[in-house]
Order: sequence, then C-alpha cells, then structure tokens
Amino acid sequence: MGWGFFLSELAVLFRRRRTWAMLAALAAVPILIAVAIRLTDGGDGRGPAFLDRITQNGLFVGLSALAVAIPLFLPLTVGVVAGDSVAGEASTGTLRYLLVSPVGRIRLLIVKFAAAAVFCLAATLTVTVAGILIGLALFPVGPVALISGDTVSVAESLLRSLLIAIYVTLGLLGLAAIGLFISTLTDAPVGAMAATVVVSIVAQVLGQLSQTEWLHPWLFSYYWLDFGDLLRQPIEWSSFGANALLQLAYVAVFGALAYGRFATKDVLS
Repeated sequence: MGWGFFLSELAVLFRRRRTWAMLAALAAVPILIAVAIRLTDGGDGRGPAFLDRITQNGLFVGLSALAVAIPLFLPLTVGVVAGDSVAGEASTGTLRYLLVSPVGRIRLLIVKFAAAAVFCLAATLTVTVAGILIGLALFPVGPVALISGDTVSVAESLLRSLLIAIYVTLGLLGLAAIGLFISTLTDAPVGAMAATVVVSIVAQVLGQLSQTEWLHPWLFSYYWLDFGDLLRQPIEWSSFGANALLQLAYVAVFGALAYGRFATKDVLS
C-alpha cells in the first residue's frame, strides 16, 4: 500500500481543522445527552435506546449516544471525508502531482479508502469515549445489566463498548466506499460530500418502508443499529458477521467501480 503515503494521508486528514471540528461535534452528542438527563432526572423514559438506563449507570451514555449519532451525525462526517477524498485533490490541483510522485492509481484509491476507514473508527471511538467519560463524571457507574438479563463487570462492559465501536465502524465502511466512488465522478468536493450524505439518507428511508422490505437486507444501513446483540450473554455474533460480510460486498463493488472510473480519469484537464 505504501505506508509512507498512508501515514502522510492520515497526517493531512487529521491536521485539518474541519476534521477536528467534526470530531468535536460528535463528542458533543453524548455530552448533551448526559447533561439533559442530569438536569431532568431522567425524563419520561422516551427516546433512543438505553436512555432510560443512564441514571442508574453512566456507562450507558456512550451506547445511547451511538444510537443517536448513527442515523445522521456519523454518516454526515463520513460522507464529508469520503466525498472529499479524490474530488478534493482534483479541485485543488494536487491530484496530478500525487500521481506524478509516482503513486499508482490503485494505491491512491486504497490509501484514500484506508484513511476514510481510520476516520470511521476515530469518529465512532470519539462518541463512545466521550460518552463513557461524561457518564463517569455525572452518574454512578457499576456492573452493567445486559439485554439478556445477565450482569457483567465494568471492565467487561468497557470491552463490549469497544466491540460495539468496531461493529459501528464496520457498518460505515460501505458508505465510505460509496463516497470514494462518488468522489471519483466529480472535481467538486462539496457535490461529492452532499451526494454521499443523500445516499445514506435514501438508504435509511428505504429501510423504513414496508413496500421495499425485499430490499432491506441489501442496504448498507440494514445492520447499523443491531449492535444490541453484543450486549447479550453469551455474545450473539451473527449480526456482527452479517454486517461485516455486507460491508465487504459494498467495499468490493464500489471499490471496483471507483477504480474503473479513476483508471480512465483525465487528471490533467
């Protein structure tokens, strides 16, 4: 892949103020949830998953924040990074110089996707870690009662939170591949970002319609909120594996489409 190029790409990505602004916005999600619950003494129990458990155990702040961030905030930030990956280089005129370096086109796409995947993990961990920290600060923390009724220690619950973060990261890889493909179609990064976010919204709307039920298992967003299976004793791995296979299929298909488009792209125009 070219580790020097990959590390350089990561350095460029995480030096941008926009990247840190998006991560800060994601970190604000669990903080807002925790503060709202603290000020209202838990409310009436309505809201996203695990919200009613936060007052009893602060470790549920991160899980509830993920349930809030997955439908919109995480896809939005991933869409920005993936949509900008190639189109941003083209719009600033640096794409031709990258390929002259020399950096092969396949290597360029692989590095761009790998950087987007790292951002997916960073974004998910930001929500999770911020949720855990604010939960520790505002609420009591102790052994966690799982969906199956069993209770696990704080250490094991933190490990499961990490597994859930990895699960959510895997679920975002298909969208990242779609964004990479869209980014090869245009030299306007804003258009590629917007199109990627729109694709995410359309997939979730289709996933809510009973008329398109036959399509639901093929949507990249189908398993996004099924991380509850990791909160059972023993862990139910079927959704984890199905999610990974589905995202792998999207990465393969849209990675091939991205290469097919980018291999013939005129970077000198």
